[in-house]
Amino acid sequence: MASLNSVYFKLETLEKIVSVLKTKKEAGISIDISINDESNNYGQNVSAYVSQSKEEREAKKERFYVGNGKTFWTDGTIKVAAKKAEAASVTVSAEDDDLPF
Repeated sequence: MASLNSVYFKLETLEKIVSVLKTKKEAGISIDISINDESNNYGQNVSAYVSQSKEEREAKKERFYVGNGKTFWTDGTIKVAAKKAEAASVTVSAEDDDLPF
């Protein structure tokens, strides 16, 4: 249940991501990684792109690809990761809240 993959990010792509993050005053970015069964003409089967919201996917907005790569090792039995049970939620009253708003 494992694989090792490499993804290459071009410098100009990284600079574009950072400039967008600065204008939106974001602290980070979520990247989706896609691993395909078939390789492209360059021997790559891994793609990375900026995550999209449900609305963006439904509107068929074009993905912003940030890099490509390849799987270089796998044990041959990759499965979907199971979601673990979430930790018990904690209830905080407005009196306990120290947020400024």
